[in-house]
Amino acid sequence: MVIVLMGVSGSGKSTVGKVLAEKLGWPFVEGDDYHTAANVAKMRAGTPLTDADRKPWLAALRDRMDEALARGESVVLACSALKHAYQDYLERHDPARIHYVYLEGSEEVIRERLEARKGHFMNPGLLHSQFEALEPPTDAVRIDVRETPEAAADEIRQKLGV
Repeated sequence: MVIVLMGVSGSGKSTVGKVLAEKLGWPFVEGDDYHTAANVAKMRAGTPLTDADRKPWLAALRDRMDEALARGESVVLACSALKHAYQDYLERHDPARIHYVYLEGSEEVIRERLEARKGHFMNPGLLHSQFEALEPPTDAVRIDVRETPEAAADEIRQKLGV
């Protein structure tokens, strides 16, 4: 099984994902680690990524997911997966074993988080463009970003039965 924590930057994907992975005893996969250097530079400069920019990133993430599932390994993946096309692409090879968790919150709440965050390449000026692109999966587990990471992880486990 792959649990994909998705949502806009600053929604808590990495924080909740690490807590969830630890509780489950599964590996945590940080989607940001799969971005090309060119993509990181664009985001740092405040330039939104295009679908073409995201293509190699999504391919690398899908390869990682496919490898895990082929080995029988369950993982927790933090990945924005903003658009339905990205979600469909990621789950195309094995949709029955890919489960999306949408970390949901208002633009105002998440903007406050981004402005307080230190050491991340994501430019807070890109948040609005992410909300404009956001297409949450209709069948995703939805978690309020205001929950503590521990409570969110427990709710995800309960809702997914893991």
